[in-house]
Amino acid sequence: MNQHQRSGCPINLTLEVVGDKWSLIVLRDMMFGNRRHFRELLTNSEEGIASNILADRLKRLVEDGLITKADDPSHKQKAIYSLTEMAIELLPVFAHIGVWGRKWLPVSEELSIRAELLETGGPEMWQRFMEELRASHLGKPLSEAAKLRLPVREQLQAAYLEVVARNAAAG
Repeated sequence: MNQHQRSGCPINLTLEVVGDKWSLIVLRDMMFGNRRHFRELLTNSEEGIASNILADRLKRLVEDGLITKADDPSHKQKAIYSLTEMAIELLPVFAHIGVWGRKWLPVSEELSIRAELLETGGPEMWQRFMEELRASHLGKPLSEAAKLRLPVREQLQAAYLEVVARNAAAG
């Protein structure tokens, strides 16, 4: 066991890796927002992450094996971040956190619609989304069935945009 770890408890060990707010927000934005570059993560942060905090969390997430960093072939001075299998398998955890948050906290309709759809879609939708994340982040081929259906991220985004448009028309 690493001397920096408080105990071998699986909950403790998990929280030592992803237990701070900003690490989870960065992973969420990569997973659900398809944000893969530092600038995208910084400027599109709903919560307003500071650049030094973002840089620190990206470095930590790379060190802990949840994301990888590579040179972006489209731009010499940019890096592209990708989720690893370890991070992709957190998707059900994110879904459950969203369910809990919708039940117990004063969420906004716009920002909770994705959680609602993931709750309704259940494990089958989560598995489909994880397959799509593996394709985009790990380069794994999509199944034939996945190629024929609307991607989960697009379904979630369409629902979000529908709520935003409905609320704008009503307000």
